[in-house]
Amino acid sequence: MAKGDDISERLIDYAVRIIHVSRALPRDDVGRHISGQVLRAGTGVGANYEEARGAESRADFVHKVGVSWKEAKESLYWLKVTQRAKLIRPSRLDEIIHEADELCAILASSRATARKGGKVS
Repeated sequence: MAKGDDISERLIDYAVRIIHVSRALPRDDVGRHISGQVLRAGTGVGANYEEARGAESRADFVHKVGVSWKEAKESLYWLKVTQRAKLIRPSRLDEIIHEADELCAILASSRATARKGGKVS
């Protein structure tokens, strides 16, 4: 397994879970709006991480993993909005919100390490 494969697999699983959340949202104006936002941001996390893994330089990696981190933060925001608005049974979102928190921390740490000149994923 190559370096970064473990986080890459977690990000794929996260995207699949985001798809399920998106599908579970109500089909009214609010549900459709939030569905689109959480779907775009939540599936973009892994796609941007894969771009970072193929970066052409350390600076490129830092930038692209930073974009991935921003998408993770945004998807976390929309998940929390969904939970607080009770658009889906709030307890159904506990695990994915916890995973989003962890992914944000991992991506932020990877970015910080790369900025300091450490080994990148």
